[in-house]
Amino acid sequence: MKKIITVLFMVSLIYVSCSRSQIDHESIQDTLFSIIKQQQKAWNNHNIEGFMADYWQSQDLTFQSGDQRLYGWETLLKRYQTNYAGEKMGTLTFSDIRIKVLSEDSAYALGHWKVKQEDVTHKGVFTIIFKRFASGWKIIHDHSS
Repeated sequence: MKKIITVLFMVSLIYVSCSRSQIDHESIQDTLFSIIKQQQKAWNNHNIEGFMADYWQSQDLTFQSGDQRLYGWETLLKRYQTNYAGEKMGTLTFSDIRIKVLSEDSAYALGHWKVKQEDVTHKGVFTIIFKRFASGWKIIHDHSS
């Protein structure tokens, strides 16, 4: 009888543990999609700081583009301010966004970006890695090419 009770107890613990660890993929995807759309809106309002609001404000933030790798939130902010100040920002469009949830605290997004300036259009693809902190979801790595 003790063996049966022990087995039932173990099965119930496993069930409770598994049900608590269910990840709400849809909610996480919605949150991250909203962050990306907010970035697009901030960019198109010529608000670089608003665009950068959901990047991790850490020296461990990484950004890669072409043959460059940058470290740190401040470094990335300066890059955007130098390369895209004022009218150079143009109009940003994100498209074909795919979000993959890896765990309740990590996910990545794939997509296409396009910046239409007065005389020229730049476009490419991106991979963004998100991590959930106590303060919310933050971009910890951005690879745009």
